[in-house]
Amino acid sequence: MKKIYSTVICFFALLLSVSASETVEGNAVIRGRITTAEGSAAPDVAIQVKGSSKGAISDDGGNFLIRGLAAGSYELHISLVGYQEVNEKVVLGANETSVINIRLQLTQKELQEVIIRSGVRSYRAATVSSSLRLQAPLLEIPQNIQVVTGKALSDQQVISMSDGVIRNVSGAVRMEHWGDMYTNISSRGSQIQAFRNGFNMVNSYWGPLTEDMSFVDHIEFVKGPAGFMLGNGDPSGMYNVVTKKPSGQTKGEAGFTIGSFDLYRATLDLDGKLSEDGKLLYRFNLAGQQKKSHRANEFNNRYTFAPVISYQLDEKTKLTAEYTWQYAKMSDVGSFYVFSTDGFATLPVGFTQLPAGLPATNINDHSALLNIQHHLGSKWKLTGQLAYSNYYQNGSSMWPNAVNTNGTMIRAVGSWEAKSTMTMGQFFLNGDVTTGTVRHRILGGIDVANKEYFADWGQSHALDTVGAEFDTRNPYLGTPVNGYPHFDYSTPLEQRATAIGGTMALRNTGVYLQDELGFFENRIRLTLAARYTTVTQSEWGGAPTTADRFTPRIGLSFSLDKQTTVYGLFDEAFIPQAGKLAGGGKVKPITGSNLEFGIKHDWAGGRWNTGLSVYRILKNNELTADPFSAPTSGLSIVMGQKKAQGVEFDLKGHIAKGLDLVANYAYTDSKVTKVAAGVTSIKVGDVVPGYATHTANAWITYRLQDGALKGLGFSAGYMFLDGRNTFWDVSPDPAKVLPAYHKVDAGLSYEKDKMTISLNVFNVMNKYLYSGSYYAWLSAYNWQTDPPRNLRLGVNFRF
Repeated sequence: MKKIYSTVICFFALLLSVSASETVEGNAVIRGRITTAEGSAAPDVAIQVKGSSKGAISDDGGNFLIRGLAAGSYELHISLVGYQEVNEKVVLGANETSVINIRLQLTQKELQEVIIRSGVRSYRAATVSSSLRLQAPLLEIPQNIQVVTGKALSDQQVISMSDGVIRNVSGAVRMEHWGDMYTNISSRGSQIQAFRNGFNMVNSYWGPLTEDMSFVDHIEFVKGPAGFMLGNGDPSGMYNVVTKKPSGQTKGEAGFTIGSFDLYRATLDLDGKLSEDGKLLYRFNLAGQQKKSHRANEFNNRYTFAPVISYQLDEKTKLTAEYTWQYAKMSDVGSFYVFSTDGFATLPVGFTQLPAGLPATNINDHSALLNIQHHLGSKWKLTGQLAYSNYYQNGSSMWPNAVNTNGTMIRAVGSWEAKSTMTMGQFFLNGDVTTGTVRHRILGGIDVANKEYFADWGQSHALDTVGAEFDTRNPYLGTPVNGYPHFDYSTPLEQRATAIGGTMALRNTGVYLQDELGFFENRIRLTLAARYTTVTQSEWGGAPTTADRFTPRIGLSFSLDKQTTVYGLFDEAFIPQAGKLAGGGKVKPITGSNLEFGIKHDWAGGRWNTGLSVYRILKNNELTADPFSAPTSGLSIVMGQKKAQGVEFDLKGHIAKGLDLVANYAYTDSKVTKVAAGVTSIKVGDVVPGYATHTANAWITYRLQDGALKGLGFSAGYMFLDGRNTFWDVSPDPAKVLPAYHKVDAGLSYEKDKMTISLNVFNVMNKYLYSGSYYAWLSAYNWQTDPPRNLRLGVNFRF
């Protein structure tokens, strides 16, 4: 702990020196709002004070703020792609605040679709949210980071985090999931971590609950280790869901969607001011959904309530409070799985073993976030965040006790009552200063978290009996011969969970320091950083273990010109693990390193961009059971090493007049590269399960710009997976493997004034689509089917 204390002391010493240095600057302020020729807010506009390093970028509401100015005359240079540049003169007195409003004029008609009425109307993003802590443009960050914008989510009619989001990101797949209960995305050969507004929301292998898109602004995918966000976790990466915040505009939107399988959905988004001076703002999102499935007796009803309030305390300090409640009532979460000894897809696409009367699973998910941002002069900003999450689930999970070769099975239902609590805090400092000719983008931060999870899955009830098995070839979905389960909840959940090993706990503290040094007018950028993390965790009721580690991060980014960047990155992560070594000694955490190289390019003045990256991830020290000890001994040995490597390509943006496109491709290869002596269950060259070797996606939208049909849009999408590796066990029959996955979608839409009508047809070719695996414990294949051809019709009104 001495290491972390000394690091914290150094961090606060730096903070104090920064505060002192800022006192020599002026206290005058320029603030204002940028709008387009149509009167809409203009985000991502560059405002630069001529002859100075000071400047700002307008936010989603078109607002900007420049602090730390001395009294005098200034000239602002204001620019945005596709609009005429503006030079605005401002005269400031001591301690004075000047407010200006600028309306930009178009220079090219074809860019009219780049700006939407309230935000970026594009599949491309130029920056990431402040919750990712990085203050550089995406073009300059030495890592593959992909942003799924609100425009892409809207056009594709995505309604939850598990509903097609991954088509927008190269190499992202869902190999194993429980319907719409949780997302579990794999990338670069492993499952990635799930974040929301900068906090790691993972507290078990079954969470968090998938976010409803009604309160989501956009989603950020970080490929590979992200030391600036995560000290302990799989080195394959993370995604960060960014929720909607007040924009400072008074506006609203109501949406209604109907679709196949009795989908009925309504959303409401209200955005506005609670005070005349604009200091107190609000955002309120509400959603309700009823939805059935292509399988009988399945349903997924969701309700969401998400208010946000922000208050500008003064010119330097802003406070934001956010609460999100999600309620889900869904059919048994294990019913999505289908089992057969005959192989994959040997039963109809709509087959289910779910009886009609099985009680539903109910989930209440509450989360709260408090964020405060304080500017220390014009070059430094402090951010503090506190988050609390409380999740409760009461339901069941179907899983067979036996699957027979004659097509019969004995269905069983297990209890699944669970609760999760998480308390997390963050404090970080961003700075942008110059020493001599070197620019420094500085980031320093402290993270703490305390998480607990309790689950009772120890009670089981067989629905069928020997001699009266369930027949998959002639299914009866009425009351089972053995009746429905009645689980015993008389003792507290914590006691039941502890008795069966259904507990997990984690405490972690991390300190992160980073300096991005910019040379030669910031054309060459060198990132030097390190994180120190200490973690105490326990799983499956085991004793807690503690591990700590320094993880370095080194990046180099070079701007060939204003549109092109090449980069290289080395970053590390680690995962604590529990166990007892057969030969004695201390169990080391799993270590992971990422070596990545790439090139990024903005085309057509930044309207669209491409990125190409190659990477290699190594994972070491993972434990496996000791083959020379009894299975009940609990002894382990170090397995060896795993390596994931591949190539990723992404294209996003506004390609031409009326044309928007997302396209990506990834090649992934993940295998065992070293095996410790005595390990016989695996060998060098074995595939690490849970990924697809080839993935390719595209989504294209074209909208007519002129004529009587102006506003009419056409969309088409394609998803392709090949070389899919099963999640659990390898099939004993080489002929029974997961086939290539091909999915075609198409859509029509119409925009006029304040109304948008959208119709999307998914799985146009009506293919039998599924994911699955062989399961050795049952000597059977299992799979989950995607819906056959289905459609969604949505109407949105803006006011």
